Amino acid sequence: MSLYRDRGVVLRTYKLGEADRIIVLLTVGHGKVRAVAKGVRRTKSRIGGRLEPLSNVELLLYEGRELDTVSQAEVIEPWRALHEDLSRLAQGLAMAEATEQVAQEREPSAPLYQMLVGALRTLVENPGPLVVASFYWKLLSLDGAGPMLDACARCGDEPPAKELVAFDIAEGGALCRDCRRGNGISPAALELIGWILGGRLVKALQMPASSMTAEVAHLATVSLEHHLERRLRALQVLQAT
Repeated sequence: MSLYRDRGVVLRTYKLGEADRIIVLLTVGHGKVRAVAKGVRRTKSRIGGRLEPLSNVELLLYEGRELDTVSQAEVIEPWRALHEDLSRLAQGLAMAEATEQVAQEREPSAPLYQMLVGALRTLVENPGPLVVASFYWKLLSLDGAGPMLDACARCGDEPPAKELVAFDIAEGGALCRDCRRGNGISPAALELIGWILGGRLVKALQMPASSMTAEVAHLATVSLEHHLERRLRALQVLQAT
């Protein structure tokens, strides 16, 4: 087995046997990695607490045929606030679940890793109503499914010739009144999504909670779930907090 170093975020863990865990990681150099962390469920384990979901860690691993093996793990950023606040934890897990669905096994994912780390850091330092939604919109764009916002995704007409009044990710984005299907969208929500995807993310993240941010968050969830062709389980926990 070859030995390698990488850094990654723990997306999910589950039990294996009496004392081990399977750790699902998003790494910089190896993409999505599934690895065994042996003995981490024992109270005397030195690295068990470093491999909790959402931990950002420096790793030493042995490469295996199906599962790698964690040899060492050092925390890069502890992010205690994510584990001490149920709402932040639920938001972080919602982003981790979406990341796991998009990331590819063994394919380097530096931009995705950096995007996830940035979103988790924002969640710790400056939480707001659009952190998760912004991550979802960015994730769609990174995965080649970013929406068309400046013209009708079906007929191609631009405002003011035709007002954009609906949104459907299956059609490619915003739709005019003649082509409308999917979800209705307000001009303010359309502009806010444009901020997120068009270089004004910091301004978007500073927006206070409102009906407009709720609309943008709902459309982000609907769009990502359609793209993934599955419901996101962590969102149910998030909506209950």
